[in-house]
Amino acid sequence: MNLSQRLLHALRDHGATEIFGIPGDFALPFFKQIEESGVLPLYTLSHEPGIGFAADAAGRFNGKLGVAAVTYGAGALNMINPVAGAYAERSPLVVISGAPGAAEVRSGMLLHHQVKTTDSQFAIFREITCAQCRLDDAASAPAEIARVLRACREQSRPVLIEVPRDMVAAPCDEVPVLPPTPFDPEAVAAAAAEVLERLRTAARPALLVDIEVRRYGVEAGVAALAARLGIPVVTTFMGRGLLAEAGVAVAGTYLGSAGDAAITTLIEDADCLLMLGVLMCDTNFGVSSKQIDLRKAIHAADRQVQIGYHQYPNIPLAALVDALLAQIGDTTLASAAPLLEPAPALEAFVDDAPVCPRDVAAALAFMMNNHGALPIASDMGDCLFTALSMANTALTAPGYYATMGFGVPAGLGLQASTGQRPLILVGDGAFQMTGWELGNCKRYGWDPIVVLFNNASWEMLRVFQPESGFNALGEWRFAELADALGGIGTRVRTRAELHAALSTAWQRRGRFELIEVMIEPGQLSDTLQRFVTAQRELRLKREQAAAQR
Repeated sequence: MNLSQRLLHALRDHGATEIFGIPGDFALPFFKQIEESGVLPLYTLSHEPGIGFAADAAGRFNGKLGVAAVTYGAGALNMINPVAGAYAERSPLVVISGAPGAAEVRSGMLLHHQVKTTDSQFAIFREITCAQCRLDDAASAPAEIARVLRACREQSRPVLIEVPRDMVAAPCDEVPVLPPTPFDPEAVAAAAAEVLERLRTAARPALLVDIEVRRYGVEAGVAALAARLGIPVVTTFMGRGLLAEAGVAVAGTYLGSAGDAAITTLIEDADCLLMLGVLMCDTNFGVSSKQIDLRKAIHAADRQVQIGYHQYPNIPLAALVDALLAQIGDTTLASAAPLLEPAPALEAFVDDAPVCPRDVAAALAFMMNNHGALPIASDMGDCLFTALSMANTALTAPGYYATMGFGVPAGLGLQASTGQRPLILVGDGAFQMTGWELGNCKRYGWDPIVVLFNNASWEMLRVFQPESGFNALGEWRFAELADALGGIGTRVRTRAELHAALSTAWQRRGRFELIEVMIEPGQLSDTLQRFVTAQRELRLKREQAAAQR
């Protein structure tokens, strides 16, 4: 086999199931190999950011490798933002970029797509990937590919593989699948024993789960652990949707002072808070009512376990979960903490009243309760906060990095990767960026249901700075464009119209359904309103404290 074929087989052997890409001249030879080999299906979209978001979503949702293939310079550098988001949110994304051949580099001429030097792209990607390689030597290529792909899986972060176009057809040996980085089983057992001892002696324990539970494929193990521990289970803001399909009674999502008071008390007053795969970031903890006492917490993430003042390095999350299950056995850990019941469903009104974000959440929940749950891909903004008002459902969203434009291509990535019909939640500002990727649905038979929140503004930015006129976007009639893109568009203004549109969209298959929900500027979901209020109060406290110093 040649180098490209070996790379494609290695991707498949490491868990990749498809490639998203946009070709360019430096990458054309590699794209030819993708197409003719048939090792992995190829899905092309319209703009590199969409490629990055689609591949990221496919990887993060399934806990496998997402793969994005692009050309050198203008293609790869156009994916900087999606790759940065994948790094920040620990998504296993493989970026494969074409590159100049050796003779071109030696020519001394400036090459098109070149920035400063021919190495500029490689240097830039060092900052936003955990490992990189350039396959300019067929003899070392198998080891380099194996090294980088293992890093991607183990660190659950993006990697870069550059394929010079003169190396695409070079003969190449098979790429090995490297064994996992070794760890000390005795250290894992000791950490698990200390975790369980803390939990057994706690009066108010709680379990908080976040993104690494999905990234490292331990959702089933954590579900079994939750059942045996018998303590309340809560997701973080970023971990929303975890355990939704595992039969675990998740009490809700922790949002500090912006969330449910009972859940806030449960987490912040826990005398033993077990945090599995939790990212310690401002979107998870920035609006905490009070600082969580890490001396009483157990934090297992990023291959280490912190128990109070004790630290266990090089402990994979999966190994810790397995050790906890083994040490507990078939018994259930006694707990004095009450199990919270999930919040009641929002009441869905069907009348001629104008739609507000709360009504969207209620209508979507009503649809899925009656017809079945759909995996959700959400963009950033009030569409994401609205999703938090629904029952815990499989969800992917840029909750920490908070980039706009993620939702639509992410939904397409989900359908391509899983075959499931997704529900896409997106605001009008984000839709202007990447919504046009829906035009690719017809080629591949994708038929997502897209709910577009149209308030003619960047409303989430307006709530933080209401005096600025630049947040107004004007009226774009998105639903009218759906037919030209190969879908079906419906614009709704009332709650009755919304319910009717969702019911019809559910029944129709084969084309994407774009439901443009007209929302008056200033109308916010309850969750976002609480979040903004909490942010303002915390900011004011900090400013007052700074003034007193």
